Amino acid sequence: MLTPIPDLLKTIVPKQRRIDAQQARAELAENHGLLIDVREPAEHATKAATGAINIPRGVLEMKLMEIEKDASRPIYLHCASNARATLAAEQLTRVGYENVTVISCKAEEVCSVF
Repeated sequence: MLTPIPDLLKTIVPKQRRIDAQQARAELAENHGLLIDVREPAEHATKAATGAINIPRGVLEMKLMEIEKDASRPIYLHCASNARATLAAEQLTRVGYENVTVISCKAEEVCSVF
């Protein structure tokens, strides 16, 4: 049986750290974490958060392992609806990243804060 995405998200979300854009901005300024936009390149090009690197969710685990070898570096993920960022955070945790946070707001809010 297939699990609908909203049902899957309900099981994933409680296990993740989620913060709003303002808190993410403050933490990034202090801890020099990595801000990643997991949307597709065309979406990122439309309105990108300042300082975010674009790594689409479909290639995130592979590309991030090339970019960031420190499993403990803080990583902050955002997308347009939180769904892709939530699924991406789960995958990054599975491959060993220890400090992954989902920014729990709309991409437009992230962009306006950063």
